[in-house]
Amino acid sequence: MNASPSRIFAPGLLAGQVVLLSGGGSGLGRAATLELAALGADVTICGRRAEPLQETAALAEEAARRRGADADAAGGDDRGAAAGGAAAGDGRSAAVGTVHAAVCDVREEDQVDALVDAVLERHGRIDTLVNNAGGQFLAPAETISPKGFRTVMRLNAESAWLMSHAVATKAMIPDGDDGAPRGGKIVSVTLSPHHGLPGMAHSSASRAAVENLMRVLSIEWARFGIRLNAIAAGQFGTRTFLTKYPREMVESAAAMVPLQRLGTEDEFAWLVAFLCSPAGDFFSGSVLTMDGARDNHLGPWPDVIGNADADGNPLQEARRAKG
Repeated sequence: MNASPSRIFAPGLLAGQVVLLSGGGSGLGRAATLELAALGADVTICGRRAEPLQETAALAEEAARRRGADADAAGGDDRGAAAGGAAAGDGRSAAVGTVHAAVCDVREEDQVDALVDAVLERHGRIDTLVNNAGGQFLAPAETISPKGFRTVMRLNAESAWLMSHAVATKAMIPDGDDGAPRGGKIVSVTLSPHHGLPGMAHSSASRAAVENLMRVLSIEWARFGIRLNAIAAGQFGTRTFLTKYPREMVESAAAMVPLQRLGTEDEFAWLVAFLCSPAGDFFSGSVLTMDGARDNHLGPWPDVIGNADADGNPLQEARRAKG
């Protein structure tokens, strides 16, 4: 996970932008938070437990201090992350973002409303919402209780609706200083593959619901200048994936991806930053699948059963000689 200046984007790309991101205490959410803050965004992260959120904020603060030290050594100016200042180790002024941690259960409407109100009170606006919080448990469909199904649906689908609705109605639909709706961006994280996740029927249903929600809201809320997209994330080498799921599943995961590897947290963070940036301004109603082609095919091609010769080369149809 990268806690240094962005390897991809220009310094200060997101300077002054306000981002609200759920599930920022670990994994993909933490990586995205660090990238957005490194690019100058003021990020509020939320989750149910304070400790992991505070760890993410501390990582961002330490990264900002390192950038400031590098800037000082190069004769630049740094005012520190806490002040939202600048770091210019290469002679350029680049804003340093902040990370604020807030405890919130995104399944609870009153907590979501209070969170959005607090961000608006602190920053005056919200430019981008990233619905990253979510979860599921591995179980055959016939063993999932109604309560277990509802729990996952609430965490993945209902929370995305509550957060999107609160941010849209409080921060993006109201008129700005120019008399027009402020607009903004909403990015929701779902899962790939899309042809079903055996052992996760509840998650398959909820993630499909979120993707269709982003599609329909991209139509309805376009008149307010709100752009909505989903990132369908495949299998990434996060600590949660590597430690939570059965060893057999983890060890075989990369072999099921045509690119023959897992995604990295930085790759995910870069896509989030891209969508938050001006480069993502014309993306709306899209589902960006990021899974090394796993959505299209199970495993490498040619595979060892029926599609390759003895040397591993793709089979070809024999053709008659012309003449």
